Amino acid sequence: MSLQARFVSDVPEETQRMARAAFRRGNQLMQMRDELGILFTDEQFVDLFPNVGQPAETPWRLALVTVLQFCENLTDRQTADAVRGRIDWKYALSLDLTDDGFDVSLLTEFRSRLVTNGADARLFQIMLTQFEDRGLLKSRVKQRTDSTHILAAVHRLNQLELVHEILRHTLNELAIKASAWLKHRVTAE
Repeated sequence: MSLQARFVSDVPEETQRMARAAFRRGNQLMQMRDELGILFTDEQFVDLFPNVGQPAETPWRLALVTVLQFCENLTDRQTADAVRGRIDWKYALSLDLTDDGFDVSLLTEFRSRLVTNGADARLFQIMLTQFEDRGLLKSRVKQRTDSTHILAAVHRLNQLELVHEILRHTLNELAIKASAWLKHRVTAE
């Protein structure tokens, strides 16, 4: 995947209208977007992607999704579903209501790129810098920060999801490789 320069758009008008109708007083994600903007930019992750190849999903979105995933303690699949189906997530990510999200595997790939390139602390550092610039954190105060537990928490699938994925994959392979046997067994029993 390659990183293509893209303009970060405002929240689409229809998404704004629907989100404001659903959350009249707003919610934390909407307030975060309104107060802080997008937090990340693609330029902050340009070193993680080659110049050639299939265009990558916008890194600023994947970075923000990773943070939101940790905040809500979601698995990768639940996170992809939230991007696809939740209005407040679409609002925070500047997505059209009809946007169908992305494949679950992109989250794992993005986290792998962060860790492989030694950029795993970058998400945290970018957020801390912006929070300090806006006066939300005081500088020169002893603070402890570590992004390792964030990346580890969202990287690890829970056991139930692993079992589900194994069963899904096994049944798909069985349907492809032994379709005649499967058809006979299903109709006979």
